[in-house]
Amino acid sequence: MSSSQVVNTSERESNEWAQTPWRKLEQYVFQLQKRIYRARQRGDWKTVRGLQRLLRRSRAARTLAVRRVTQDNSGKNTPGIDGVAKLSPKERLEMVQTMNLSDKARPVRRVWIPKPGKTEMRPLGIPIWPAYCIS
Repeated sequence: MSSSQVVNTSERESNEWAQTPWRKLEQYVFQLQKRIYRARQRGDWKTVRGLQRLLRRSRAARTLAVRRVTQDNSGKNTPGIDGVAKLSPKERLEMVQTMNLSDKARPVRRVWIPKPGKTEMRPLGIPIWPAYCIS
């Protein structure tokens, strides 16, 4: 693979992340959440579980989750227990593709930070990036 092909691949993946229709994904996830809520209000547990499974497996929900953790979250630059702090658009897409939300959650890094204006400390849990990528 030549260097120009590598550059084109990373540019394409960067563009793919940047051109994701975020509004449509948010609307789709919100509609599923509304359907889950309505089914729960009716007491239709079979539908609730089916819709929850659909939401958990949907690419839209996984993409929004990755965006929320890697871009929107105020702790996005804080490294987890694995030392990884920032992800490129290529790594974000890879995370979306390999994320498995049906497995048990991985441990988080526990850091004690000072409370604002006090001498007391409070715990802060920082998730590790590969936890979402392990199948």
